[in-house]
Amino acid sequence: MALATGTKAPEFTLKSKNADGLADIALADNFGKQKTVLLFFPLAFTSVCMDEMCSVNSGIQKYKDLNAAVYGISVDSPFTLEKMALVDKLQFPLLSDFNKDVSTAYDVLFEDLLGFKGVSKRSAFVINEEGTIIYAESSDDPKQLPDFDAIMAALQG
Repeated sequence: MALATGTKAPEFTLKSKNADGLADIALADNFGKQKTVLLFFPLAFTSVCMDEMCSVNSGIQKYKDLNAAVYGISVDSPFTLEKMALVDKLQFPLLSDFNKDVSTAYDVLFEDLLGFKGVSKRSAFVINEEGTIIYAESSDDPKQLPDFDAIMAALQG
């Protein structure tokens, strides 16, 4: 079961790849500054995952207006995620949890999904400026998108 609302968010640093090279993105860098939305997704370049990331991307200004940083997270390599971000013209970072440490810490790792071992569950977390989870959602159905209205409500609350 994914971490619950009211829980201190496990801190992490993950790799993101862009035109400037590999960059370390640390959750704690947002503490005291802005809210954070973490969107775990199973695998890059799958139709539902691309729909999810593109949906968020098309409304990214709403997140920015609410002073929220958005990160997509999967167990794919940072190089694969860079390509996905370029193809979809994403305006937010995709983070590589290649070693599966963060998906494990947030308890959102499938043991087996269609024969793939250790793939992130589609999950969403909203973390406040103090580092506390104020919204948590995780699904065992990889086709089920997060409740974006509930995510927005948590950001506005």
